[in-house]
Amino acid sequence: MKIKIAATCALLAACASAQLPYSNTIQPAVNQQELSFNRGSAALWQSLKKLHTRASIVWLAAHPDDEDGAVLAYESRGAGARVVLSQTNRGEGGANVMSNDYFDALGLVRTMELLKAGEYYGVEQRWSMVVDYGFSKTLDETFKNWTHDRYFYDIVRIIRTERPLVVVTSHPNGPAAGHGNHQATGRVAVEVLKAAGDPNVFPEQITKEGLRPWTPLKGYVRGGGAGRGGGRGGRGGQPPAEPNVEVPVGDYDPILGASYIQIAREGLGFQKTQNGGPSIPRAGESNAAYRRIGSAIPVPEKERSFFDGIDTSLTGIATLAKGGDSAFLKASLAAINASVEDATAKFSAIRPEMSAPALAAGLKQTLQLIDAVSKSGLSADSKADILQELSVKKTQFNSALAEALGLSVNASVAPARDPDPRMAAFGGDTESSRTVIPGQTFAVSVQAVDQSAAAVKIEKISVETQGQKLPWVIEASGPVPSGELSGNKPVQARFTVKVPDNATFTRPYFSRPDLEQSYYDLSDPQYRNQSFAPYPVAAWLDASFDGAPIRVGQVVQTVKRVTGMGSVYEPLVVEPAIRVKLAPARGIVPLGSKSFTVTATVGSNVKGPASGTVRLDLPAGWKASPASATFSTAADEQEQSATFQVTPSRLSEQPYKITAVAEYNGKRYTEGYDVTGYQGVRPYFLYRDAVEHTTGVDVKVAPGLKIGYVAGSGDDVPAALEPLGIKVSFLSPADISSGDLGKFDVLLLGVRAYAAREDLVTHNARLLDYVKNGGVVIVQYNTPEFDHNYGPYPYVMGRNPEEVTDEASKVNILKPANPIFNWPNKITEKDFTGWVEERGSKWMQTWDSHYEALLETHDDGQEPQSGGLLYAKYGKGIYIYNAYAFYRQLPEGVPGAYRIFANMISLAKNPQR
Repeated sequence: MKIKIAATCALLAACASAQLPYSNTIQPAVNQQELSFNRGSAALWQSLKKLHTRASIVWLAAHPDDEDGAVLAYESRGAGARVVLSQTNRGEGGANVMSNDYFDALGLVRTMELLKAGEYYGVEQRWSMVVDYGFSKTLDETFKNWTHDRYFYDIVRIIRTERPLVVVTSHPNGPAAGHGNHQATGRVAVEVLKAAGDPNVFPEQITKEGLRPWTPLKGYVRGGGAGRGGGRGGRGGQPPAEPNVEVPVGDYDPILGASYIQIAREGLGFQKTQNGGPSIPRAGESNAAYRRIGSAIPVPEKERSFFDGIDTSLTGIATLAKGGDSAFLKASLAAINASVEDATAKFSAIRPEMSAPALAAGLKQTLQLIDAVSKSGLSADSKADILQELSVKKTQFNSALAEALGLSVNASVAPARDPDPRMAAFGGDTESSRTVIPGQTFAVSVQAVDQSAAAVKIEKISVETQGQKLPWVIEASGPVPSGELSGNKPVQARFTVKVPDNATFTRPYFSRPDLEQSYYDLSDPQYRNQSFAPYPVAAWLDASFDGAPIRVGQVVQTVKRVTGMGSVYEPLVVEPAIRVKLAPARGIVPLGSKSFTVTATVGSNVKGPASGTVRLDLPAGWKASPASATFSTAADEQEQSATFQVTPSRLSEQPYKITAVAEYNGKRYTEGYDVTGYQGVRPYFLYRDAVEHTTGVDVKVAPGLKIGYVAGSGDDVPAALEPLGIKVSFLSPADISSGDLGKFDVLLLGVRAYAAREDLVTHNARLLDYVKNGGVVIVQYNTPEFDHNYGPYPYVMGRNPEEVTDEASKVNILKPANPIFNWPNKITEKDFTGWVEERGSKWMQTWDSHYEALLETHDDGQEPQSGGLLYAKYGKGIYIYNAYAFYRQLPEGVPGAYRIFANMISLAKNPQR
């Protein structure tokens, strides 16, 4: 999500970017406004660096935020290398301090966060199809979940597609990497150096996809040495291995106005779900240390860069020629290089157009060489390798020329009538819907401008679709500008666009049927390894300068005015006319229930009034009252809920399925989507069938419970308690500081509450007084921010608290007579079956004798862990620290977790107390 910083940008389109300096293919800009690093003379200077070299890196990291952004920024922005960041997974199993998005929803959020970080690093991104299923302690566990070949297939494919000279990874090969996902990434980083070049490895990539074997020349891993900003060094008391390369990430770039590590840390700070925000180091020397893990060429022990011993010059592309006469290739590359040298010599930060003639000459020479190579007698493999390199150079010339000329395109959904330009200068673009639906007709306004003194010829201004299987009807609404573009004078065009009835929705091309599947299925394999499928519509300016073609585009934007942020731009998306969902998606029905409520929420993307019906498809013999309900919305983005009273028949301890069906305009809708993310990160859409998977559960809870809930960083526990007949009262800071806490039977603290709620820290004594006077406080999962003796008695969590990641680990009940295990439900080891992702995290290390440890569990090879559920009497009340992941189990409808949690919240009325 991007914020428009000046109203005049809407009028002049001056804030829109041409082509990102690190793009490897010509593609439309996604953002309304690019970072200052990625536009203007700063972008041109980086493009000139990239034109000088064919250096290339694929970086392998396990999760978002595992990358070494400082080295990525140095190599891309400083050294001019083509850099691709390849992520093993999307971080679905991680923490979230920003919202209540978890699992696959969190994966979408973390993808968006990393894409934002990548704008700072200056990298393109790729992804494998395996899923982060939670913390993994061993390589064996990781490969048991993914299988080696499923993961390795994607890494080999990425290497064969990107064809880098060097592979670098964040993770060593072996237990020193820690997390099992890290170990897997370190393992395949070594294996892929040879395997990607072996045609017998995944031959279907060659025979069916048309990829070709590729052997990177060298590989490196982070670590070794003791340089400031470098790796972690040795383990187990052993001295760290000496690094082969130290990257000077603290170097200052005067054009960018910061060091590479500062730029990278600013980007890392946008991965807020994991770190809460940026922490940017001060200026000064800093080096990142790397060890070599393989080389196909002779190199010295100590190297100056990852590319020592490799001809990375532009003319070095000629080394790819095998078979046939390559003299023409060397001569042409030398001529292209001379044009790059000329453009670089003429670079002027205040008059970037001075480089344009030389860049135009270089682009024309590159196009001529592409044609000559295609017609040459070089071998097929040589042609393919050389043409791929030249295609990148074509893109880089296109970017550099557009940056030198200040070319910009701005495309947005247009209102029915164009606003008064004088008002637009102050008020910005007119607000628009963020979605279009099948069958809709809408208008697009396109603005193009050449902000330099050098004129370009307009060849074409157009609106085109991307990633759509059916053609859209796109027509100009009036004359389209032609002739010259110059002198910072914008031209405008307007287009009418008709969306086909079966348009492709904007949704992930990857999904999985349930959380137990540790990899994604692909709905559209053409996008495999990409971040997402492309946004559906973009506007383009095709122009020429000195006979060289230039193509600049932008994804069509929408705008909303958000208080506190101003005008917020997002790409236009295609979504269904009607969306429907059931909440929660998973749950339980207590066996004693005569009936229970189900709520269906219908949302509209129809541009105007929409009305229809919604009903439930139920298990045999079940009934709903009413049988169906009507909905009526006045405008798009409105939602309406319908509540049904469901009467089950012959309810037993087994799973059941309820489906919502909405009907509108003669069509049935049985799916919906959640909009993931938080303010400041671009949203995306997680589609789900409108289904509630529920289970009959023998669970009881004390009647009439009054629960005060202290929300932390976000979880779905309150909603998950509703099947038990409990509606919590959310407590505000004022409630914590001065409210009547005594009216509640239980105070339930949400996940990471002590990290998210300063009022808890300030007024913690009030919670302890509440316990002393007879209340029950239950502290759910908290991170080391809680490690300050906030409980009634001392405890130690430690800097690296234990976690138990095997959700099927054996759980031993240490105190079977404790009230938690006996009323109103009798708890046995059976209640710990069927858990998802993990047992829990942030076990206590030590605790005062007043606390009772109630449970013990552990992973294979781990010491017994009994600090996950601590119970203490304090005055007349009870204080509980709970590290078990109920916040994951309850929303997933895990029966035993409900029974245990029902007993905990029933303690206030437990007669055994």
